[in-house]
Amino acid sequence: MNTSHSGQDHLARAVELAVANVLDHGGPFGAVIVTADGRAFEGINRVTANNDPTAHAEVTAIRSACTALGTFDLSGATLYTSCEPCPMCLASALWARVDRVFYAADRHDAARAGFDDAVFYDYFDTPVEQRPMPVRQLAPGASDPLAPFTTWTGLATRIDY
Repeated sequence: MNTSHSGQDHLARAVELAVANVLDHGGPFGAVIVTADGRAFEGINRVTANNDPTAHAEVTAIRSACTALGTFDLSGATLYTSCEPCPMCLASALWARVDRVFYAADRHDAARAGFDDAVFYDYFDTPVEQRPMPVRQLAPGASDPLAPFTTWTGLATRIDY
């Protein structure tokens, strides 16, 4: 963890992490989360190393920060990433309540290197009935589809997020 760097330094660190990860058989992506009080947590792309399609650099940085801090709420934090976040990473940053995101290369740079996320961006712009992967509501037989939410809202010990 580092506490005295500028945003450009953190972004440079994310790029350094990405290059080092490539040389260590990982993907060309690195990220740094900096909390409001200046603590920094790093992440690298481990998709192929861990056989985990969700192990993008931004997600691993968020996981690292949340684990170390004992929270799922990174309000006030800034995410610095070597490349424009894909929709999953951007959604992860939103769920973690990250305040802002800065990136070096953009999605078009990534596409030229073989990492084309256009299909994911386009998915949400495509009419539901034309999407390549159908996502449809289905009645769960005899089960009440609202039972998990009813149970949740009735639980006095729940932790809202």
